[in-house]
Amino acid sequence: MKWKEILRVAWEAILKNSVRSILTMLGVIIGVAAVIVMVAISAGTEATIQEEITSLGTNLLFVQSSFSRGGMGSNPTGGLVFDDSTAIAEQVVGVQGVVVEQNAAATVKANGVTLENVSILGTTPDFPSVRDVNPALGRYFNDLEVDRKQKVVVLGSSLAEELFGEANPIGEVVTVGSVKMRVIGVLEPKGLVGEVDYDARLYMPISVVFQKFTPSMLARLRGDRVRLIYVEVAEDADPEEVTQQIELLLAKRHDVSLDEADFVITTQQDIIATQEATTAAFRSLLSWVAGVSLIVGGIGIMNIMLVSVTERTREIGIRQAIGAMPEDIRMQFLAEALLLSTFGGLLGILLGIGGAYIFGALSEMRTVIVPESILLAFGSAAVVGAFFGYYPANKAAELDPIEALRYE
Repeated sequence: MKWKEILRVAWEAILKNSVRSILTMLGVIIGVAAVIVMVAISAGTEATIQEEITSLGTNLLFVQSSFSRGGMGSNPTGGLVFDDSTAIAEQVVGVQGVVVEQNAAATVKANGVTLENVSILGTTPDFPSVRDVNPALGRYFNDLEVDRKQKVVVLGSSLAEELFGEANPIGEVVTVGSVKMRVIGVLEPKGLVGEVDYDARLYMPISVVFQKFTPSMLARLRGDRVRLIYVEVAEDADPEEVTQQIELLLAKRHDVSLDEADFVITTQQDIIATQEATTAAFRSLLSWVAGVSLIVGGIGIMNIMLVSVTERTREIGIRQAIGAMPEDIRMQFLAEALLLSTFGGLLGILLGIGGAYIFGALSEMRTVIVPESILLAFGSAAVVGAFFGYYPANKAAELDPIEALRYE
């Protein structure tokens, strides 16, 4: 029997029991769709995380306090202080910029408007370069203003609009807590990075935050401690070499060995690689869970095909009597199983792609269609059909023609 004839007979058999065939394909449809949607959710999460990390800036090193036990040097209680950032900027070769951040919050008043609990970010002059933000109006503060603790501020775009509307705020005075400060700039819109709204923050010299907005005298006496230092590596510099220089410099300043360092240095690629490993494991788990539906769908195909063999025993006997070989019978029933699984796979692909787009549109989670997941899901559906369809097909081929003809 030729393949064209085999497929025609198989297709007619499927159409003859169309409702049962559709119900049989449901398991495969759901399984294929689930694989595509799950992988799309995982890939979307991974892409979002990577974009958030890279949006912090480019070619960055993150120097973070680990607060391990240190020596009795300039930093006896462990951790990073503001002067460490200055030392890195001045003594490490290959550094493009250094940024330190200190968070606070206060009530801000200006132009007859009062905003409570406004996020304040004390930082350093390299912030626009390192964090990839630029002033839309005015300028950012400079080293001299940080050193002299000048009372100047730069506003995020949405904060400036809330306080001054469409008016130009440059040169205006805002009251931050109880401190009057002069506006020297407004940043371009940047939006949300992670869960931080850059546009709603107020930026000022970190020295002013230490002096006016650090919560206690004890904290100030401890040396203007900071949690994290951002270091931008120059394009022509080797990040590993810069990292080694920073490690040796800070170990010397803190009077600790590298094995007992009270700081940790990581790169953007380190963070991205860690996140990718986590999401890859999560994606694999989701794929296996979704793959269970394919297996269930395969079992459904096998069950229906066994029922079909029983129902068509006499038909099989007649075919054998007029010359059909066991291989012809086997291929006919196997073709039916493959048609069920492949058509189910195609419908599952349409449902999966549509479901991924709808999920991404209606939820806060981003989805990214991965073409490989479509090929994987469809290929798996075909394999499932062949695997679970072989046993019923083989059973049909092994029927005794005489017994089959006698079957009622």
